Amino acid sequence: MKKIIQVFLLLLVIQSCQYFDKQVPDEKQLLEQELKKINWEEVDEFPSVLQCDTIKDEVVKKQCFFDYLSQTIQERIGIDTFRVEYPEIDTINVKITVNPDSSLQFETQYPNDSIPLADKTKIDSILSSRLSDLPKVEPAIKRGVKVKTQFVLPVIIKMEK
Repeated sequence: MKKIIQVFLLLLVIQSCQYFDKQVPDEKQLLEQELKKINWEEVDEFPSVLQCDTIKDEVVKKQCFFDYLSQTIQERIGIDTFRVEYPEIDTINVKITVNPDSSLQFETQYPNDSIPLADKTKIDSILSSRLSDLPKVEPAIKRGVKVKTQFVLPVIIKMEK
């Protein structure tokens, strides 16, 4: 009887091991679940310039970056004949792309069709020449990887009197 109980317990132990087998999740399913968790509309760390790198607060650092870019673009456009040639334009929306390799691209966005195509081309040319040598911008970071970011920055063209 003792042997029967021992054999029965041995069989029970061997069978119970199968209950502890865990199914390993599929690699693709794990990847899909992880990708769904990521908010692709936001970055972990915004782009930055050297002047703003020492700031620890993310909100203040972001504002510093946008203020710096806006002020720099305003100053560079301000030294041009832009204000004299186009007095009707008081604000330009500039779409700025910060690439992972720290390069910048600028694209002017016009609110309406009141500006002729020839003038748009000239304005784009002025912006390209004035903004070609901006200081280095560190790209945004998402999950430890440098990523491309785009944003539209309204640049106010100040009229001097």
